[in-house]
Amino acid sequence: MPPRRSHKKSRAGCRRCKIRKIKCDEVHPRCGNCVKHGVPCDFEHPEAIADIQSISAASPASPSTGSRTPFTPASALDFRSPLLHASDPALPSLRAGASGPGREPCATPLYRPPATPSLSTTTPAAHRLLELRLMHQYTAMTCKTFTFTAPVTEEIWKITVPNLAFSGSQHLADAILAVAALHLRSLCPNDKDLVRASHAYMAASLAEYSATLTKGIDSSNAESLFLTAALIAFQSTATRVFMKDELSMGTGERQDGQVKERNTAAGCYAIPFTWFHSFQGVKAITAASWQWLRASPVVLQVINSQVVLQLDFTTGPDTFFGHLLDGIDEELDELGRASTQNSNMPMDGGSSSSMGAPPSSESEGRSASAEVVTSTRQAYQHAVAVLNWAHKIPHKGAPLAFPATVSRRFIELLEERQPRALAILACFFALLKSMDGVWWLQGMARREVLGVVSLFNSDFFGPDSYRKWWPHLEWAMRIALYDQPEDGGPIPAEIWGADWYAEEQALAEEQEQGNYYRHIEMLTQMISPVQSVPAVPE
Repeated sequence: MPPRRSHKKSRAGCRRCKIRKIKCDEVHPRCGNCVKHGVPCDFEHPEAIADIQSISAASPASPSTGSRTPFTPASALDFRSPLLHASDPALPSLRAGASGPGREPCATPLYRPPATPSLSTTTPAAHRLLELRLMHQYTAMTCKTFTFTAPVTEEIWKITVPNLAFSGSQHLADAILAVAALHLRSLCPNDKDLVRASHAYMAASLAEYSATLTKGIDSSNAESLFLTAALIAFQSTATRVFMKDELSMGTGERQDGQVKERNTAAGCYAIPFTWFHSFQGVKAITAASWQWLRASPVVLQVINSQVVLQLDFTTGPDTFFGHLLDGIDEELDELGRASTQNSNMPMDGGSSSSMGAPPSSESEGRSASAEVVTSTRQAYQHAVAVLNWAHKIPHKGAPLAFPATVSRRFIELLEERQPRALAILACFFALLKSMDGVWWLQGMARREVLGVVSLFNSDFFGPDSYRKWWPHLEWAMRIALYDQPEDGGPIPAEIWGADWYAEEQALAEEQEQGNYYRHIEMLTQMISPVQSVPAVPE
């Protein structure tokens, strides 16, 4: 026989392969075995070593446990296997050919899989305990923080929603666990296990949610998609509490009211667009699936528990936030001229005056300009009307209607960093001061108002911007910096500008039943079917 080739033993393999006692190909940044099993490799993520060691300690008898991380979402774990592998150490040694007293050797396996699924030993015990902890947190505490008005909705979030998840809605189940993990994280901010769990479960929920939307909405999934969208909105909002302030904002030169170029400047405030995208996602899901949701007693109770949206589009000094529309006519005139000029500008850079623009192009340019001006005016007027309504009854959760109901055009104005849109945004965040005691809104008013106002002090708007817009920002700053008493009582009327409970009683007397229902009926005729899903929370 030829001599055996020499073999040099290597100790440079990844930690996971060492625990599983298999040969590691030592490929960086992820070894072949970790790629094959779809698990983190400590070559690429050194912080994964702690997870790998905890798995090994939790189940030392089974080397296969090293292929799972304790915080992989439930949708990715094989919790119940219909057929346990014959090499599983938890099973007796029942193999083909086994023999015993008075028995002949057998050519077929003696073990038959049980009729009911059995718990797989490849699921780490630590992971099962974590999910039990998260589910307890959700039903005992988290579900109570989703409602401000009707106690009946607490029962829905506590009992009905988990039952829907148990019936086979994986994206809803993962969303429940993600929000519960984030709530626990607010109580234990230094718990890295909860940090990983909140991100992992929400990522899994969004992936399944997106896949379900791609397949289409029907009567079987409309309820669960609506509820998942709502939990995604809560998660996106609450995640902002844990983010640091060193976020970036687009900066650059401004020309004719438009941003000519944007560069990212570290250390500047960034507008939380995830708020708007996630709440707008709930609105889009509702409109796209209303033909089924309108027959759902669960969804209707959630919708009807919201305070009735009664908007007054009266402008001027008679309304509390009417000052936010001061000077809008001059601004829109300038916008119209700029839009007409841009739409008539030749694509090849030539001079339209020398070449002569076709009459049809000029008319199209004027039409487009008029459309932009009209949509901008309506966006500002609607946003201010929502602020005026929410200012009267903020303790009922009314301010949360703002990110869900503002128009797409208003969000575009925020993306363009228009000063008027930012001043309106600052007032919206100030309204959240009324709900500062809620864990997923705690400190939000102070943080966001100070951030928005800081933009007016930057070079982005020029030296006179702060002086010009300060009268429109003063109330928001005063509310954001107000120290509420420990008993959590309402902000005094002389500071807030309205008596919450007196305004609540006045609105209740003139409230029309079913207003939200009719609003959604009208909305379904205006919104096309959902074509996108909310972004993964950062």
